[in-house]
Formats: sequence, structure tokens, C-alpha cells
Amino acid sequence: MFTLAEVASLNDIQPTYRILKPWWDVFMDYLAVVMLMVAIFAGTMQLTKDQVVCLPVLQSTVNSKAQPGTSGKADFTTVETTTGQGEEASMRTVSFGSAPTVTPDVPLSRATSSQYQPTESGQELKKEQKDSSGRKTNLDFQQYVFINQMCYHLALPWYSKYFPYLVLIHTIILIVSSNFWFKYPKTCSKIEHFVSILGKCFESPWTTKALSETACEDSEENKQRLTGAQSLPKYVSTSSDEGSPSASTPMITKSGFKFSADKPMIEVPSVTILDKKDGEQAKALFEKVRKFRAHVEDSDLIYKLYVGQTVIKTVKFIFILCYTANFVNTISFEHICNPKVEHLIGYTQFECTHNMAYMLKKLLISYISLICVYGFICLYTLFWLFRIPLKEYSFEKVREESSFSDIPDVKNDFAFLLHMVDQYDQLYSKRFGVFLSEVSENKLREISLNHEWTFEKLRQHVSRNAQDKQELHLFMLSGVPDAVFDLTDLDVLKLELIPEAKIPAKISQMTNLQELHLCHCPAKVEQTAFSFLRDHLRCLHVKFTDVAEIPAWVYLLKNLRELYLIGNLNSENNKMIGLESLRELRHLKILHVKSNLTKIPPNITDVAPHLTKLVIHNDGTKLVVLNSLKKMSNVAELELQNCELERIPHAIFSLSNLQELDLKSNSIRTIEEIISFQHLKRLTCLKLWHNKIVNIPSSITHIKNLESLYLSNNKLESLPTAVFSLQKLRCLDVSYNSIALIPVEIGLLQNLQHFHITGNKVDILPKQLFKCVKLRTLSLGQNCITSIPDKVSQLLQLTHLELKGNCLDRLPATLGQCQLLRKSGLVVEDHLFDALPSEVKEVLNQDTSIPFANGI
Repeated sequence: MFTLAEVASLNDIQPTYRILKPWWDVFMDYLAVVMLMVAIFAGTMQLTKDQVVCLPVLQSTVNSKAQPGTSGKADFTTVETTTGQGEEASMRTVSFGSAPTVTPDVPLSRATSSQYQPTESGQELKKEQKDSSGRKTNLDFQQYVFINQMCYHLALPWYSKYFPYLVLIHTIILIVSSNFWFKYPKTCSKIEHFVSILGKCFESPWTTKALSETACEDSEENKQRLTGAQSLPKYVSTSSDEGSPSASTPMITKSGFKFSADKPMIEVPSVTILDKKDGEQAKALFEKVRKFRAHVEDSDLIYKLYVGQTVIKTVKFIFILCYTANFVNTISFEHICNPKVEHLIGYTQFECTHNMAYMLKKLLISYISLICVYGFICLYTLFWLFRIPLKEYSFEKVREESSFSDIPDVKNDFAFLLHMVDQYDQLYSKRFGVFLSEVSENKLREISLNHEWTFEKLRQHVSRNAQDKQELHLFMLSGVPDAVFDLTDLDVLKLELIPEAKIPAKISQMTNLQELHLCHCPAKVEQTAFSFLRDHLRCLHVKFTDVAEIPAWVYLLKNLRELYLIGNLNSENNKMIGLESLRELRHLKILHVKSNLTKIPPNITDVAPHLTKLVIHNDGTKLVVLNSLKKMSNVAELELQNCELERIPHAIFSLSNLQELDLKSNSIRTIEEIISFQHLKRLTCLKLWHNKIVNIPSSITHIKNLESLYLSNNKLESLPTAVFSLQKLRCLDVSYNSIALIPVEIGLLQNLQHFHITGNKVDILPKQLFKCVKLRTLSLGQNCITSIPDKVSQLLQLTHLELKGNCLDRLPATLGQCQLLRKSGLVVEDHLFDALPSEVKEVLNQDTSIPFANGI
């Protein structure tokens, strides 16, 4: 027999798994333990007591001596057995005459066997009646033991013999069926992770903090809002068409465009303080829950396995009940045995008694009762499994009771596990739901962020930019720290890759803030914060992937001067900008668009009358339709870069106020249309660099007011004389072409200050070049120049001279007479500089602070 300790391991599960065992599983486990005890008790009794006891039936004596219906002689009455449904069988009696038989007086060696010895004559029978009350047989002890063993296997029903073992096997099968889902590898791993995460979520300080703040949020929200609003500095709008915005200002609606601003939220000190370690653990839990959900929600193996094992237990219950009911009456106290060993013993039939019959029958009835209760619980479990959709779980009650209205509903195995947890304690799933909420995660990030990014730390990250403005750049944070808005002297704020950025009303303290950068950062603003930005913000940079990422409030900043949009403005429906018009930006002067446009969006032309500078960087997409440029009458600077233009667009010639035109990185081959620039009286700067221009037409002379001409990175082989007729030209850049000769007419450009011819094939420098005495920058690098004339000393204003990459043997000593030239402005090989006279090197090495300009 098995002991209870030996089979206990089958029902051994981790104590932490108890949260996944509903009341019916716990009750069935106890029923299984009781059934196991029944099996062990029955088996123990069967091993410690005699199995059966058998006596021979004296058939020959009965047939020869017994006379039915007489009472004079000793008559042998056959055994009578009375049986009834549900009753114990009556014992057989053997009587001689009218007196019942009793146990005979036998020798001590045979006292353990009820033996009867037959007599051969009536005289001897009468004598035996006087000496004893029974009859002796001719069997000894070993023969009785032999008969008892044979009759145990032949006469006793199999159910009486194997009842304890059957109960033990059935119980083990039921125990295994109940806990198989905890043992199966593919479900055990998920359950183990779930229980581990659930316990950590239940005990996490962040769970307590989030739920406690939720509980008091509704009751204190209005009070906090009122007290907080009074502590903020009141902001007075300077807008001429609207009054002072306040926290109660309704949402702005303009031209069918709805601006949805977040309601003002006043931060109140938290009830509990979450230290850094707890915050890090809570952030790790959010990540674990997210990954576990993705791993478990895609299958329903745990649910199917639990349903399967419940069905198996139900089928097992029906099977046990059916066959046990048929065998309950086979357990009897008396049995007739015919072992067919007459040649060994001399008797053919034996009567046997089963000593355990009464007790086994009682145990069987108890076992059937336990099985019935077990089966009814299995049926209830099946009813529960199919009554409600267990593969769907809703946190509706949790959403109603808390501020975390974004807790998602879950499905499949994740939902089933939560349903099982609810049978243990619904508080577990409620606290677990906190870690499914993005709102909760964002609140945690805010707290952790504010702990990490203090005012002192942010102050260390403030720097001065090229415009000598105080600038703060925040990159890849979970949000915007509150301490940022305490930097009241900040001029430029850059927010990059901060998906949950929120701009609160505290930004109204930053009175110096005029420039804001949002790089992949769809920031949300509160109503008061928007009113402040609308009146104070002058420059806004927005970098995005899709047009939907552009914050809605951007198009309502009426006092905005500069707007930079970098991202994809095209859509499948050929809508350039998927929002309302830019017409509300009445004061916009500079618009910079870096995208992949096929035409200039009509939304841009809505603000065309106000624009003074338009920049379009098209990233290689061909810009086809340009007629809308004609509406931009006030544009002074126009840049159409990388737009795959093959000619100068005719629409440009209508821009009478145009002063600077930049057509960089296009596919322009000819510029014959340049004659039309004579109508642009204010054009002073023409940039045609990084194209495929082969020659410059002589009609360029008609651009009388041209001061800067950029033709670098083209395919020019010569410079026409017409270029040198532009008397106002101050900057000429023809670098990286194939020019072999600098015309002597260059001396006519008396106002020339910057001349760049780097990367060409020039070998001789004309002396007329040094008549341009106003030259400040002279770039002659990467050519074939063999010598520099001594007349270079005439360039008294020269501050930058590039000679590197030529065929020079020496440098003229007259370089020392260029009073403003210093070694830092002289780009030449080291050995050439070292070959200069010491006095010249001493002059060039002088460190004097002089105004230096290498541009216009």
C-alpha cells in the first residue's frame, strides 16, 4: 500500500499558486485527501486481518443421514442463506435434530479451525452428541490455510479484493487532473510569471500611492484647483482681439477647426513620497506587465487545459459512480467456494466468511458519497466555465472607481487568469490594473522625472547658442520636468523625442521664452499655457514623421513670426497639410518647410501676403506646380532647394520684392531665363550652386543690383566678361567647376570682397586680381597655381587666404604687408609657411583682436 506521504507530492503546488485556486478546487482537494484516507484505511485493514475463513460442507453425510420432516434422529439441515436488497446476509446454521450446532471441543492444536469430523454410523453419532456439540473433520491446519487462500481468489468477488486499490488509483487520477495545469511546462511558466508579477504589483508602493491618490482626487480636485490657481502669477494677454485667458476659458474653435487644450492641472504635493528605488521597481513592473500581456494574450492554452481537466474529472466521476453502484451488492459476508481439489482434501464445497465485508461496505458507501459531492462540484465548475466568457476580462468597475479610465480590457489566457484571481480576492486584479494603465505609468514617470531632473541639474544643462541666447535642450525624457518652468530667464527651449510632453500653466513664468523646438514631440498644452504661447512665442520649430503629429495649437499662434516644419506633409489623398489653414498666423514672416511636396500647399499661400521669407527643402521630390508663388508678393527671400527643378521657374519673375533667390541642389542646366531677372529691381543675391549649369549667359549684366553670385559645384569651364560688369558685386563664388583662366576683367570689380575659386584648373593669377583692394576673402585652393605675385601685398584688407592644394614652391615675403592677415587665416602647407622669413612669420603670428568677416 501507498502511504499518504508518498502520494502527497502529486498534490504539492507552490503556496503562491493558491491565488489561482478557487473555492471549488480547494474543496475538491480536501475531498481527494479524504478519499485517499479511505483507501489507506481500507488497505491497512485488509492487510492486517484475515482475508476469508472457509469450512467444508459435509454433502455425503447430509445425503445419507438426513431425513426431511422427521425429528427422531440427528438430521443435518442444509445451510439457509437469507439475503435482501441492502441487508446483511444471514449466517448459515448447521443443526442436528432440534438443537443448533456449537463449536466442538477439539484439541488445542486445532482450536483456530472450526473443524467437523464425520462419523460412519448412527451409534457413533449418538456418542459424539453426548461428548460434543459439533462434528470433526479429517482436515489439518495447513489444509485449511490452503483452502482459505484458494477460496479468497476463486470465491471472493474482485471488487471486494481490490476496492482499496481502486479507490487509491481513482484518487490519484483526480489529484493529477486537478493540478495538471500547474505542472504542464507551457502553462506552468506563464502561471509562474503571472503569480510573481501579480504579487509584486500587489505589494508595490506605487500601487498604494496611485489608488490612494485616486480615492482623494474626486473630493479634493476642486479645492486643489482653486487654491492652486490663486498661487500662480496672473497672466494678462497682450492680444488685441481677445481678452485675458483663464482656466475657465472654453476650448477655442476657429473656422471649423477644433483646438482641444488640456484642462489646467495644478500639482499638489503627493500624499506619499515614492523614493527612487521604489520608482525604478515600479517602472520595471510596467515593462514586465506589458511584455507578459503581449506574451499571454495571443493564446488560450491555459483556458483549454483547465476546461479539459475539468471535463476529465467529470467523466471520471460518472464512470466511478456507474460501475461502483453495480458492485456495491457484491460485497457479502458469506460465499460458496468449489475449489475442485477433492482429490487432495476429500471435500468439494466450502462455505467461506469475508471478515471485512461489513466494513468495506460502509467504506464503499462513504466513498460513493464523496464521489457524488466531488462530481456535483465538477458540474458546477463546468457551469461556471461556460456561463460567462472567461476569455474576456473587463476592468469596467476599476475604471469607474478610479481615475485610470484607460485600463484596457484583456482577453484569452490573460483574461482567464484574472477571472481565477477574482475568485480568490478581487482586490488583486484591481491593484494589478494600475499597471495596465498608461495614465498611471505617465504619472509614475512624472514623479521619477521630477526626482531626477531638479532645478540645479537643469541649470547645469543651460548653454549659450550662436545667437548668444540661453538655450536648454532636453532629449529622450519621459516628460518635461516641472523645474524647467522655473528657469524664467530661458530664451530657447528644445524638446526632442519626448512623446508625453505636457506644457502646464507654469510656463507663463518664462517671460523671456521666445523660441520653442518640438522634435518628434507632440506636446499638449493647457489653456492658460496656450494663451501665453500665443502672445509671447515668436519662433517655433516642429519636426515630425506624419502630419498628424503636428500639435493642433501650432496653427493658432497668432503672434508667431517664424515657423519651421520638418516632416512628411503629403498624404494619400493629395492633401498637403491635414489640418486647417495657416491663415490664422497673421504675423508669420518666415516659413521653412522641409518635406516632399509636389506642389506648394494652398495652406501656405493663405499666409503668402505676410511672408517675407519662404524656404522649401524638398528632399529630392520634384516640385511641379509653382504658380502659387505669384501670390507671395512680399517675399524677399526664396529658397527652393533639392526640388529637382530643371529651369528657373517663371513664377519667380513676378516677385517684385525678391532680394535673395536660392536654387541650390536642383537639376538646372541652363539659365537663359536670367534675363527676366532685370524686372526684379531689388534682387541682390543669386544662388545657383550645386546644379548642372554649363555656361553663364551674357544677359546677366541686366541684373544691375546683384551683390552676391554663387555658382559653385556646377560645370562651368569659363567666366564670361559679362559677369565682371556687375559693379556692385561683393561676393563671387565659382568654386568646384572646371575653370582654367581668371579673366583680366576681374579687376573691374572694385567692390569685390569675397572671391572663391577653389577646386578649379587655374594655373596663373592675373595681376588685375590684386586691383580688387577690398578683398577680404580669397580662396584659391586646389588649383594648379605655381606662384603668387608679390602684388598680393596690395590686399590690405585681406583676412582669409586659401592656397592649399596648389603647386607652389614658396610664398611671397610681401604677405607680411597684408596688415589684417594672420596665420589662422592663412590656409597653406606647413613647409611653405616655415619657409617664410622669420620677420614675416612673426607678423603673421601676432595675436590681435580684429573684426573678422568671412561672409557677407
